[in-house]
Amino acid sequence: MRDASPLPPNNDGLSRTGLRCQCCGRLADNLAADGQYFAIFDDGHHRQLPRLTGGPFRYKTFASDYLAKSKPYATKPLKQAVIAPSMLSLLYPLDGVLDGYSREQFLSDLCDEAEKDIRQTFKAGAARVSIDFTEGRLTSKNDPRNPWTGRQMLEQFIALNNTVIDRFTAEERVNIGIHTCPGGDMDSVHSADVDYADLLPSMFSMNAGYFLLQLASEKDKEYVYRLVGEHSRDDANGVPQVCFIGVIDPLNPTVETPEQVADDLVAASRYIPTERLGSTDDCGFSPFSIDSKPKHGSPDFARDVAFQKITARVRGTEIAAARLHL
Repeated sequence: MRDASPLPPNNDGLSRTGLRCQCCGRLADNLAADGQYFAIFDDGHHRQLPRLTGGPFRYKTFASDYLAKSKPYATKPLKQAVIAPSMLSLLYPLDGVLDGYSREQFLSDLCDEAEKDIRQTFKAGAARVSIDFTEGRLTSKNDPRNPWTGRQMLEQFIALNNTVIDRFTAEERVNIGIHTCPGGDMDSVHSADVDYADLLPSMFSMNAGYFLLQLASEKDKEYVYRLVGEHSRDDANGVPQVCFIGVIDPLNPTVETPEQVADDLVAASRYIPTERLGSTDDCGFSPFSIDSKPKHGSPDFARDVAFQKITARVRGTEIAAARLHL
């Protein structure tokens, strides 16, 4: 039974995509701030992407820059998040082309930058690199306020991500993962109403070595455990797909007990082989620096709760391993 260590703290979404300068916060070259919405959340707030104005596309900050700041405070191996190429593909206009910079050239540049981001993060000392694929579930939501979500883009997203993932060897891909969730910002979500059956069969076609799956806040967990067991692969082009199921809900201030965590893992083991089963949190505990955590009352209280929840996850995983004689 495996436990996924928490992600290091993230700043706002644009910073961790590499689209803003780490020091001054300015956007990268050839980007404007008035892009389309990425997501509209259930509480009504939204997040907006930049707009690509021309080429070439280049990151301004890399995930390794954040890892370097986290390492001095760490006593355990670190897992670092990077943004999915699929998310950044939305910077290019949905319709039409940019003068002098084709979509094909943009996607080529994007994949090169994404590969560089992952390789530099490993070189900087990350034990694992997780690709944040929160847009995956959102692709199946037909939201008329948000044009890209009605375009059935899941398969092209997955193909684009695999273009980058498949540049790595099987040995490297053991430590490259995919995170999926229905959002987690301001204690709200953007796509929890989308059936996981619309995502998981396609998502597991990505040749990643592990998957971090929001599950603690699902209404019918057993239904999703069954889907994960059916569609995850024991051989994804040379690597077994380890499934870290969410046993902690960061959007809910109520702290789970270790026994609840253990019960979820034991239930999941009926569908997912224990050698490919682990535990994680549904999402980051505070994915944006401007996240006010309204259900918690304050970000300071939310940080205290986060450490209690992490402790429950670790202890619960140990209890589950003992119950399963692992």
